Amino acid sequence: MIGLVLAAGAGRRLRPYTDTLPKALVPVDGDTTILDLTLGNFAEIGLTEVAIIVGYKKEAVYERKAALEAKYGLKLTLIDNDKAEEWNNAYSLWCGRDAIKHDVILANGDTVHPVSVEKTLLAARGNGQKIILALDTVKQLADEEMKVIVDPDKGVQRITKLMDPAEATGEYIGVTLIEGSAADELADALKTTFERDPDLYYEDGYQELVNRGFQVDVAPIGDVKWVEIDNHDDLAKGRDIACQY
Repeated sequence: MIGLVLAAGAGRRLRPYTDTLPKALVPVDGDTTILDLTLGNFAEIGLTEVAIIVGYKKEAVYERKAALEAKYGLKLTLIDNDKAEEWNNAYSLWCGRDAIKHDVILANGDTVHPVSVEKTLLAARGNGQKIILALDTVKQLADEEMKVIVDPDKGVQRITKLMDPAEATGEYIGVTLIEGSAADELADALKTTFERDPDLYYEDGYQELVNRGFQVDVAPIGDVKWVEIDNHDDLAKGRDIACQY
């Protein structure tokens, strides 16, 4: 199993940090970045290899690659997304289609979360699941969250931001365990998704899989402090959370 990080996004709402850095390299605890936290989590669960999909200001990641490898004892492979500033992240994850053949834990490059999330996903393996989403069933939901409706027997039924929060089982937090056996079907669903509309999310690729009859499962993460960092308010929350790990 390897780690996979989506770190190609620009994060323009986090300027001036993202004038020179991708969102994943915005500091959240001293010099510690969002990417540092994710790599630390991956190292703690015993992973030794991580692929990082880069795009916007990718040079900053390339410059830090050797130092990050030394700090976390990981072998890093950087995968270029040539459309990072034009298309949304359904295409970005598709760029990592070869990486997901190895079994991966995927983490969004803007999600600050504790290692308990990865441990929860690993503990949920073993019953034939091919894709397992980390799901927050505790948080009060609003319009912006990536909401999920789950059938206890059939797994994910809907995943979208465009849903009445009252209908949702919980929020997908941006971390997924993907077994290599799902790689080809997921890559095809992602390709269908971004060819339909380049502005779609990779979660729309998950919905495409569900629509095809593929079962996508979830693992509730419990009452865990985490945040998706999209703007400066989120960044303040992320800094409060990160210093507690």
